[in-house]
Amino acid sequence: MSTILPPDQPAVERIVAAALAEDAPWGDVTSNALIPEEVSATAELTARESGVFAGAPVLRTVFRQVDSAVAVELKIQDGERFEAGQVLAVASGSARSILLAERVGLNLLQRLCGIATLTAAFVAQAEGTKARIADTRKTTPGLRPLERYAVRCGGGHNHRYSLSDAVMAKDNHLAVITNGGRRDLTEALREAKARLPHTMHFEVEVDRAEQIEPVLAAGVDTIMLDNFSVDELRAGVAQVAGRALVEASGNVRLETVAGIAAAGVDIISSGALTHSVRSLDLGLDISIA
Repeated sequence: MSTILPPDQPAVERIVAAALAEDAPWGDVTSNALIPEEVSATAELTARESGVFAGAPVLRTVFRQVDSAVAVELKIQDGERFEAGQVLAVASGSARSILLAERVGLNLLQRLCGIATLTAAFVAQAEGTKARIADTRKTTPGLRPLERYAVRCGGGHNHRYSLSDAVMAKDNHLAVITNGGRRDLTEALREAKARLPHTMHFEVEVDRAEQIEPVLAAGVDTIMLDNFSVDELRAGVAQVAGRALVEASGNVRLETVAGIAAAGVDIISSGALTHSVRSLDLGLDISIA
């Protein structure tokens, strides 16, 4: 397995701290009332269904922020598959601390494992083609660093991280810069490209075949064929003929991705990887040490 680029740790710390503050702003009054401070426990993170693991740095951070004395032993690496009933991690230490960390840890890991598992299913459907599966900016506000990490754990790739990373002109941008179609599209795009630093990637979305040539004439790096049928994608790839990278987007689901990949595109971007994912069922089973 290739090395997975880890999430930005300061971002992990910030997200976990906010989640813990939300869940226990004045501490865990239930555990503090019911459980003596000196009681120790062991908790097993157990899979209730099969999937792909993602979130080891997150789990470690949750327990460390709650109580650095809690020992966390990972039984699996990020990006590895697991089966129902498999123990994924074991935490040992203060029972109060484990209970305080439980919900935040499960909430985050269940979502990240769900994203990694769905992404892996998309990647499997594109196997044997050159298409790489990529996410989009359709992430949960505040959780983007973690959700995009989970995509990588599932074998997928990340699109631009934010609006600041690359130029990506979509239909509304094109409508504005061409003054509703009254200005030449190629000319408008060339002028925009001339103002960019040479390191800035330039991508343009088109939603009909007649836009392909005017966009390519502007010298863009990537052309996105949005909501094209598989036959239209195949024709579009042939028309582009290597003059730019070809990205397919729109109507990308698990049932459609294999056909889209077979059309010969370079990239398939899908918001479903993060905005329509189902959290995986994981549980934390606690026993007294």
